[in-house]
Amino acid sequence: MNTYPEWLDDAVMYNIFPASFYDSNGDGIGDLPGIVEKLDYIQSLGVNLVWINPIYDSPFQDGGYDVRDYYHVAERYGSNADVVRLCREAKKRGMRIMLDLVPGHTSIEHAWFKASASGKKTTYDNRYVWTDHIFRGAPGLFLGGDTERSGKYLINFFSFQPALNYGYLNPKEPWQIPINHPDAIATRDELKKTMEFWLKKGVSGFRVDMANSLVKDDVDGKGLKIIYSDIRSWLDKNWPEAVLLAEWSEPNNAIRCGFHMDFLLHSAPAYTQLFRMEPGSNVVPDGKDGISFFRKAGGGQCIPFLDYLQAQLRSIGRRGLISMPTGNHDLPRISIGRTASELKVAYGFIFTLPVVPALYYGDETGMRHLADAPNRDGAYVRAGCRTPMQWNRARNAGFSTVPASRLYLPQDNSKTRPLVSEQENDPDSLLNFVRQLIALRKTFPALGPRGKLVVLHAEPDGSAVVYMRSWKGRKLVVALNPADRNETVSLRLEGNLSPRFSCGDVAAEQQSGNATFRLGGIGFAIFELK
Repeated sequence: MNTYPEWLDDAVMYNIFPASFYDSNGDGIGDLPGIVEKLDYIQSLGVNLVWINPIYDSPFQDGGYDVRDYYHVAERYGSNADVVRLCREAKKRGMRIMLDLVPGHTSIEHAWFKASASGKKTTYDNRYVWTDHIFRGAPGLFLGGDTERSGKYLINFFSFQPALNYGYLNPKEPWQIPINHPDAIATRDELKKTMEFWLKKGVSGFRVDMANSLVKDDVDGKGLKIIYSDIRSWLDKNWPEAVLLAEWSEPNNAIRCGFHMDFLLHSAPAYTQLFRMEPGSNVVPDGKDGISFFRKAGGGQCIPFLDYLQAQLRSIGRRGLISMPTGNHDLPRISIGRTASELKVAYGFIFTLPVVPALYYGDETGMRHLADAPNRDGAYVRAGCRTPMQWNRARNAGFSTVPASRLYLPQDNSKTRPLVSEQENDPDSLLNFVRQLIALRKTFPALGPRGKLVVLHAEPDGSAVVYMRSWKGRKLVVALNPADRNETVSLRLEGNLSPRFSCGDVAAEQQSGNATFRLGGIGFAIFELK
């Protein structure tokens, strides 16, 4: 039995960085009305859940993850009424809207922080984590000397993002309050209030930023479980169809603590072994780029990821789900160093695993990562994956009517840049490949998170991978080869194989209960087994 909303079983997510999707009012920045205008296109992909990065009022020193007011949409994106309209129009098309929730910190411009930092006695004195004296040392990233209050405040990421106070699991200093302290509970209640405000406007859930950052001394997750279990109980009682998605990358821990779903991201080593980018392109370059499995040169490994995924799936059972993204606002584009054919094989893998796939805007056409994009809104090296969507051959690739110099970020201006309009009518385009993959997941629920995964073939020194997905008697066999060399795999397999979908040169031959898969270089195929 599921312990999450049933509609998630066939969910496919689309992630939009709002400043870069579509500019409806000619100011060079994408907005909510622009997303509404493009809902028919989003629907055509076959997705049913749209996650939008932060839209709240903000000074935008960190792309909106520095919230100034949780209850108002940033002027650059529109208004609160636009959220209502977006949710209403999405619902008409069979889709749901998920907002980004930033529970761990705010901007220093938030009214709570200004009151807390004023040096006067207020109800917000413990809304953030403060030491009790400006010259008191403390472990962690504490700053001070720029407020009237005699104390240092803990930051959660950048210097302008003070950490909200959910309490300490084991307080050791007089200024540390426990999780059950009234002021810590007040912070948690304010989070519920924020969620309820937007749920009433029609949103269907939240992606929770830095989900495991709330309790600072919480080594084993006991404090996080207390906090998120409380939020989950409240959500189940009042909003049973709403969803909580974690940015944690440890599904077993996230689901245990109360989330419905968790991402597998770059913080999971097994994931990075699949999609490592070119040397030096990591979000934080560390000299450990390694060799990607999904690379035509070969040499990478898939087994560590498959082992990790299956261990996580066994751990969470039917209590929750795993989401696997093609990319997001923090990661280099998956297209780095990869052709459309290589991307098809990588997407074929992601979209046929027992996960909820998450498609980052533009990845469906193979938008390129612009490594030389300038810093904007605190993006720094992340700016290269946040450039404006490329729609057609109109000015600024159809994103905005302003002069190119006024765009939120520069675009890919090469003559070969991928455009939605040119891929729409090309049956072999990456865009239409993605559409067909998503349609197949709907046709064959065995390809979704309910289906069982059995790895039939994967070798440490080989590039070919073959696995079976099954659900309620339907069986599908997926075979893929990301390397630019031929591979042959022979298996004992009872039943008849019928091709259902493929790219590249992949074929299966059968004789006396044996199946031989001949996989040409950079190939992918799905067969039905009867």
